[in-house]
Amino acid sequence: MSEIRRSGKPWYGCATKGGVSPAHDHLLQDRRLQAGRRDGKAPGMTDAIPQETAQNAETLAETPEALAKTFEPAAIEAKWYDHWETNGRFRPERPEAVPFTIVNPPPNVTGSLHIGHALDNTLQDVVIRYERLRGKDALWVVGTDHAGIATQMVVERQMEAQQDKRTNYSREDFVAKVWEWKAQSGGTITRQLRRLGCSMDWSREQFTMDPHFTRGVVKVFVDLYNEGLIYRDKRLVNWDPRLKTAISDLEVETREVKGGFWHFRYPLADGVLREDGLDYIEVATTRPETMLADMAVAVHPEDPRYKSVIGAFIEQPLTGRRIRIVADEHADPELGSGAVKITPGHDFNDFEVGKRAGIKPAEMFNMFDAEAQVIQTADGLVPEEYLGLDRFDARTKIVAAMKDGGFLFPHVDKDGVEHDAEPRTIQTPFGDRGGVVIEPWLTDQWYVDAETLAKAPIEAVRSGAIEIVPKSWEKTYFNWMENIQPWCVSRQLWWGHRIPAWYDDKGGIYVAETEEEAQALAGEGVVLSRDEDVLDTWFSSALWPFATLGWPDEDAPLLARHYPNDLLVSGFDILFFWCARMAMQGLHFMKEVPWRRLYLHGLVRAADGQKMSKSKGNVVDPLGLIDKYGADALRFFMCAMESQGRDVKMDERRVEGYRNFATKLWNAARFCQSNGIGASSSLAAPVATSAVNRWIIGEVVETLATLDQAMTDLRFDAAAQAVYRFAWDTFCDWYIEFIKGNFDAETKAVAGWVLDQILVMLHPFMPFVTEELWHALGERETDLILARWPEPGAAVDAGAKAEVEWLIALVSGFRTAKNELGIAPGAKLEAWLPEPSEATRAIIAANGPAIDRLARLSAIHLTPAPQGAAMQVGAGDAMLIVPLEGLIDIAAEKARLEKALATSEKEAKALAGRLSNPSFVERAKPEAVEKARADHAHHTAEAERLSAALKRLG
Repeated sequence: MSEIRRSGKPWYGCATKGGVSPAHDHLLQDRRLQAGRRDGKAPGMTDAIPQETAQNAETLAETPEALAKTFEPAAIEAKWYDHWETNGRFRPERPEAVPFTIVNPPPNVTGSLHIGHALDNTLQDVVIRYERLRGKDALWVVGTDHAGIATQMVVERQMEAQQDKRTNYSREDFVAKVWEWKAQSGGTITRQLRRLGCSMDWSREQFTMDPHFTRGVVKVFVDLYNEGLIYRDKRLVNWDPRLKTAISDLEVETREVKGGFWHFRYPLADGVLREDGLDYIEVATTRPETMLADMAVAVHPEDPRYKSVIGAFIEQPLTGRRIRIVADEHADPELGSGAVKITPGHDFNDFEVGKRAGIKPAEMFNMFDAEAQVIQTADGLVPEEYLGLDRFDARTKIVAAMKDGGFLFPHVDKDGVEHDAEPRTIQTPFGDRGGVVIEPWLTDQWYVDAETLAKAPIEAVRSGAIEIVPKSWEKTYFNWMENIQPWCVSRQLWWGHRIPAWYDDKGGIYVAETEEEAQALAGEGVVLSRDEDVLDTWFSSALWPFATLGWPDEDAPLLARHYPNDLLVSGFDILFFWCARMAMQGLHFMKEVPWRRLYLHGLVRAADGQKMSKSKGNVVDPLGLIDKYGADALRFFMCAMESQGRDVKMDERRVEGYRNFATKLWNAARFCQSNGIGASSSLAAPVATSAVNRWIIGEVVETLATLDQAMTDLRFDAAAQAVYRFAWDTFCDWYIEFIKGNFDAETKAVAGWVLDQILVMLHPFMPFVTEELWHALGERETDLILARWPEPGAAVDAGAKAEVEWLIALVSGFRTAKNELGIAPGAKLEAWLPEPSEATRAIIAANGPAIDRLARLSAIHLTPAPQGAAMQVGAGDAMLIVPLEGLIDIAAEKARLEKALATSEKEAKALAGRLSNPSFVERAKPEAVEKARADHAHHTAEAERLSAALKRLG
């Protein structure tokens, strides 16, 4: 296979000789790279650097100095990220290459990097670096969301700290203050993404309030309105009384709150009696305050207790309002009394029951204002003493009034003591920003006809036009999309995309892209006022895959080249709030899916499996982990633990372990460097004659195939483990051991080539240490980030593989046996191998020095072994025998092993009994159960090891 060359030198590997490149003045100054560009332009304002420039003019090609003894990630990370970004490495000019595109889920501009961001963005960066190394025109779109509620809250809190408030300003002046805040403080998370190593195209950083993006948002709203897919309606929303705005389901968090279940007597009106002679219906509720807006009582149509009174009236005790008894399957005969009071203006289930009972939304009573204080209902029947009360104060007063009037059924506890309510732990919705209980509130809002827009995305997944990975999420996707509700897209805020709708004084609505167009629709002389609300941020972020590429300009060059995107990586928790809505808008406006594959990862949980939260005190700061162990270690942990369909359990010890992995690689590179092994000049594998060199080349081939397949399948854990096992076990532990003392020209060439392959394959996962080692090992024409993905041009040599694996089995077996029997690791032994196969004879004959040095076998006798106790070690089809007489006290060793075995078996049995007890597993603390499982696994493995050792003694 021919090499691709630039300027007469191999593009992939090192240059043969030459002077120091201009960029290498940086390394000569304490190896610190200086920021800034020679063309005088700011990094974010330039076009991508052409490939020739990236490969030649800005290379780091000095003769490398020796690697430091200690691997210290902090300085390396700062140096290389600055170099990559300053020199345009994240978006090389590749107009002829196959495009590959991903967009990041835009984090809130107010945000800071949390552990979920670290997982999500690490996975994306692994993919984009992998595809960039494979020569694709890889674009990773980056940007932030304007985060309407969160950002407005941040600015208002700053104002409160200065004894100021939003309402002291005009809308325009307040919005200007928000823009000032963004300019000063809105870049925190983007700086933190850089620390993680994210190779995003920062030169095209986007913001959902950028002018071009706003133009797209307004166009989408107007077009959907004109198509009848956006409309204004009176419906229940999640209302935050503190923020005084509607919020989405995602911004609602459910908490367990100690509450009560009150039982009340609602008298039948007009002298009507039930069949059992009772003149009332008992209803139960957790929210007594809402009875001021009751409009019905629902019973199950087949409940025999109430069939005779369906259609009759109740006289509500406090308001005197006559409300009808309706039949509805929402009422569960097995729950409480089987009768449910219906307050359609303040409960989502009641809203639907009310509609089925013929109550129009415009007729439903609203008993709260925007701050959840009691107001008069449309029929004027709320008693004056309740008006203006906070909802919870009203609850107390209402319960007392019902009790005084004889309408409260007390709850009698197990000790016979009466209480006003039955104690209940209630799942209560809170606003995640405002921190107060959410109120279902009936109000006029703007809605998207999500049911219609969902049809195309449903079909896209069914047809395979969109592949969801893992596939197990499809069922959830279909269930939600096929039962989708209207999407409320209006928010009562000042910060955000203001809804392009104007009203006249007669209730007319005029939707247009500009006020001039709205005025033209209304007619000359009609006075218009603009809608005060802004759009939900999910509405604008739904346009992310195409508005970031230049839409609505149809001739935008990036739009034609990079839409549809190839992949979206997202947490499953925003599958519906963001992913599904992108699919709706993309298919509707672009007539094509927004991305071909959707990868949904799990959550990062605490080590004990609990969800992380500030209240639990188990939140992990990824920046703290980066400070302690380096970004490479954290990234590799995220990938190694990301198994499709599972959450990631945080384990700092593993992060530390992957820091040790980076150190292991560093030390291996130092060893190679000190023995004259440097960068390879060949993309293809060098010619190899020795078995160990042919074997290691074959191992590269197999690892590469495994890694490529794992990346194709989006199995990040399998990909990480493949390169980890090869680098640590195969190369560092075995290959380096095999070649010690035999650094001929062939071995140096092969070792340098293999180390290069490791650096390239590992680069997507650990970009910083690999880039540093890449340049430390020799002169390079290109940074590692723009190198070529391995193309060994070689095959697995079955003979060499069998020979080296025989040696590995022999060495491993002897080391294990010595450890089990207490024989010193360095003790030289003699072994007997009667009647070996011809293949085994040949391996022994060819590898005498290696067997002596690594297995510590001074001789292998091809004759029958002496009689007596012996240990046996297998390798391939051979079973080697080592007499133990004189080596150890066999009787004492047997006694020691038998005693230890008995202890481990006893412990394992006891732990197994505890773990098989449902009472322990269900009631014990999770950490106690986890420890018991770990201890059981340890003692089981120890018992197996000790049994094997006893067998070796014969």
